[in-house]
Amino acid sequence: MSKPEPLVHGVYYHVYNRGNGGENIFREARNYDYFLKQYARYVEPVADTYAYCLLKNHFHLLVRIKEEEEIDLTGFANRSGLKNPTQQFSNFFNSYAKSINIAYGRTGNLFQRPFGRIRVMTDAYFVGLIHYIHFNPQKHGFVSDFREYPYSSYRAILSTDATKIKREEVLTWFSGRDGFTASHISHADDKKITLLIGEDPD
Repeated sequence: MSKPEPLVHGVYYHVYNRGNGGENIFREARNYDYFLKQYARYVEPVADTYAYCLLKNHFHLLVRIKEEEEIDLTGFANRSGLKNPTQQFSNFFNSYAKSINIAYGRTGNLFQRPFGRIRVMTDAYFVGLIHYIHFNPQKHGFVSDFREYPYSSYRAILSTDATKIKREEVLTWFSGRDGFTASHISHADDKKITLLIGEDPD
């Protein structure tokens, strides 16, 4: 397997990962909250987030790596570290895994390595990926209606509450809230996405 390319400033990515050996990376509700807390600490300084979904043994993110001049270095002692977004993601995964290992008395890698990343190069992939990410809990049978799943960005995008998600940009891609909800009701062909990340298309 070839080594994946480092994350590049200004580029959109589908970032995803699974538990090592299919292990659950989230065991209880507080794990999801802690994952998002650490995400805010390590990843939000270097990346804009457009969609996410956290499931028991894997997760999906749609992000844009910020340009170097967009990164706010305020409050970071190791400012040079923020110049390497790939390392920031790795630090994030390591921090979360360390906490899970301590909390549950486990050892070893929690996540598969390296973490998955695919450049999002087209409008069609961007729009299709958002639908795919939000539909994932229903696809895998965690809920009967993905719109009710609490650990995805779907409801945050439709809400008017404060959010770190790039809500207005996402809604613009779908021509507003009505277009966003309509696109999620319609069937999306996720075969290309599932093949890219090694899942079996249903």
